[in-house]
Amino acid sequence: MLTQEDKLLLQQKGISESQIECQLKQFREGFPFLRLKAAASVENGIVRPSIEDQKRYVHLWEQYKKEGHKITKFVPASGAASRMFKAMFEFADADYDVPTTDFEKKFFARLHDFAFFPALDDACVVMYGKGADALVSEGRYKDVVVAMLDADGLNYGQLPKGLLQFHTYETQARTPLEEHLVEAAMYASSKGEANVHFTVSSEHKALFQQLVKDVLADYEKEYGVHYNVSFSEQKPSTDTLAATMDNEPFRVDGKLLFRPGGHGALIENLSDLDSEIVFIKNIDNVVPDRLKEETVLWKQVLAGVLVDAQEKAFAYLRKLDSGEYTHSDLEEMIRFVRHTLCCDKEGVKDMEDTELVNYLRSKLNRPMRATGVVKNVGEPGGGPFLAYNPDGSVSMQILESSQIDQNNAEYQKMFTEGTHFNPVDLVCAIKDYKGNKFDLPKYVDPATGFISFKSKSGRELKALELPGLWNGAMSDWSTIMVEVPLGTFNPVKTVNDLLRDQHQ
Repeated sequence: MLTQEDKLLLQQKGISESQIECQLKQFREGFPFLRLKAAASVENGIVRPSIEDQKRYVHLWEQYKKEGHKITKFVPASGAASRMFKAMFEFADADYDVPTTDFEKKFFARLHDFAFFPALDDACVVMYGKGADALVSEGRYKDVVVAMLDADGLNYGQLPKGLLQFHTYETQARTPLEEHLVEAAMYASSKGEANVHFTVSSEHKALFQQLVKDVLADYEKEYGVHYNVSFSEQKPSTDTLAATMDNEPFRVDGKLLFRPGGHGALIENLSDLDSEIVFIKNIDNVVPDRLKEETVLWKQVLAGVLVDAQEKAFAYLRKLDSGEYTHSDLEEMIRFVRHTLCCDKEGVKDMEDTELVNYLRSKLNRPMRATGVVKNVGEPGGGPFLAYNPDGSVSMQILESSQIDQNNAEYQKMFTEGTHFNPVDLVCAIKDYKGNKFDLPKYVDPATGFISFKSKSGRELKALELPGLWNGAMSDWSTIMVEVPLGTFNPVKTVNDLLRDQHQ
């Protein structure tokens, strides 16, 4: 039963009562597991471009950029870095005062190798009147950690990853935000313009804007581009209701508790962009300039694969519109949908031409993405699978382990023996063949969300995660998976990851 106060809150957030009913039903019934056909592999749907193919795709992308299309680099950047420092928070609270775990020992042994060391040293002087080295020599390790994490120091425990100093250069230390600006100039600019869009949390938006203001002129001068940098926040209408363990609305002091719906909510932000091609990559997956060449090459390859396939899909759709097609044209389109877009359905060959045209149009006229996948080396991440869709067709999907029935031995085998996983490396085409924007929320599979367990003020609760941005939120997109080198994947999940060679 919703109170008047509840209804007012829903109105403020832009959430309907029917959405709340639907969410409570999802808590009660859970989400169905997906039906799988196979794990994707190079022999089964994943493209592995030859050297010649790579050159051809780079050339296609260069030609596309010269035509002046609107290209945007979209970077989800709202996540706080607190998880990155989990081990250091634990050290600060531990009942011992000297580095004891291997993680803690490594952190202090290589303190000078962090790009943020000079800033940390200054913070130590401000807070304690002594530099970091002096504090360490006195055994005051925890004071150094406090200077790094607390608001009186660097405040790294609360800031988002995008604003932390990751990489050292001769005259400066660079944040991930700056590395993404540099990348945009290298592969995502057109006719001297580079559009970069960051999704941020409201509490940090001003800090992002200030950093952009401070550095933009220097990067424009260095790379000869004009940047258009924009920001958006997750919409309140995408928040989801928290539930009790009995699947009733969770309340705090009588008020409904809402939580952010996860990165799947960003499909709305992506849909709002007025752009033809959009690159998506996580904020922490960046490298210093000395290693950017490989990243840039493969971003261009992915984009070339995408615009090549899009051009063919557009040509087929125009042919269908004209009505001047033969049965052999339709067979050619079936092959394209089956082999290039990796989407198939039993009985397609037996369809009458009218039914076949409708089927082909539905598969050709939808958002399209080329996504990089890397060989599986045990890092956490979603895997590429051929999965069944609600309409009975089979297509490429990026799935998380929570979407797969762990009690199904066959599916479990597919998941554990999967050869590749997705490092969140996407190039997306979000306009149709007539130049209109796709309404991206229409292509979400609502049955692909999941429920996680959290707590609030010591009480357990159920949280509802929306279908993930590159998982169920893009379920009904055309997807082409391309094998990319592991060197293009360098995430920073813990502070000590910054000590890896790729970040030095």
